[in-house]
Amino acid sequence: MQRFGVFIATGSYVGYVPVAPGTLGSLLGLGVCFLIRLMDDIYLEMLLLSIIVGLGVWSAGVAEDYFNKEDPGVVIIDEVAGMLVTLFLIPLTFPGILLGFLVFRLFDIVKPYPARLLENLPGGWGVMMDDLVAGVYANLVVRLLVGKYPLLMMS
Repeated sequence: MQRFGVFIATGSYVGYVPVAPGTLGSLLGLGVCFLIRLMDDIYLEMLLLSIIVGLGVWSAGVAEDYFNKEDPGVVIIDEVAGMLVTLFLIPLTFPGILLGFLVFRLFDIVKPYPARLLENLPGGWGVMMDDLVAGVYANLVVRLLVGKYPLLMMS
């Protein structure tokens, strides 16, 4: 189970790429989002997001034990989940995707309140929660900008 946990936590080992693993994890999240949206079912999207978050909490905790380190850089399942939250119920147009990606990466790096505090939660919860908060903030910013500039969502 440990090997499976590390596999999930590292985004199918994508997290081992030595350059910008968090950015790659966010891009992986975009790919997962596209695959989920192909099913065109909001309830399935909610279910899969919940499963990914649950697997992320578990696998990030396993990875912390495996690497004997808090929030190891190779763990990118948190970025995958954060991107899914960022784009939840957002139309997948090029401007929306680009804006969501950039705003999520900004919030993931800056960690606005209470994201930084949530990193102190034990195990996989601390790894995941700051990125989920960044995803919620990014989703709200995209929604705000789309409301103000609706052309952003046109293909």
